[in-house]
Amino acid sequence: MTPDDIALVQDSFEKVPGIAAKLFYARLFEQAPHLRPMFGTDMEAQGKKLMAMIAAAVNGLNDIERLLPVVRDLGARHEGYGVEPEHYEIVGEALIWTLEQGLGDDFTEEVKQAWIEVYNALSSTMIEAAHAMAA
Repeated sequence: MTPDDIALVQDSFEKVPGIAAKLFYARLFEQAPHLRPMFGTDMEAQGKKLMAMIAAAVNGLNDIERLLPVVRDLGARHEGYGVEPEHYEIVGEALIWTLEQGLGDDFTEEVKQAWIEVYNALSSTMIEAAHAMAA
């Protein structure tokens, strides 16, 4: 994850439309309906949590040493919810698809690769924390 990746992710996130959470969950459950039971019934509240979490992570990328403990804690909590390592790939695909839909022409190949790099770095940290908690 480079400074350019961080800048591209932060700049593009500012343009993400408010409907992004609905798009994300629709895509996630279309691609992986078996994940639906992991979420509560109030998807509006879940969507707000998702967007707040992404915003906090995106804004925290400039201070990665401060962000990583928060990401590790999130990974440990997700392990308790039954999240498996393979779920992160499914979520990542739904996230990238959502960004592509929401950003349209602003979702360039460069922006896409930056999001993939950032997501992979953060999800890897979450997976490692979950694994450490389970061990």
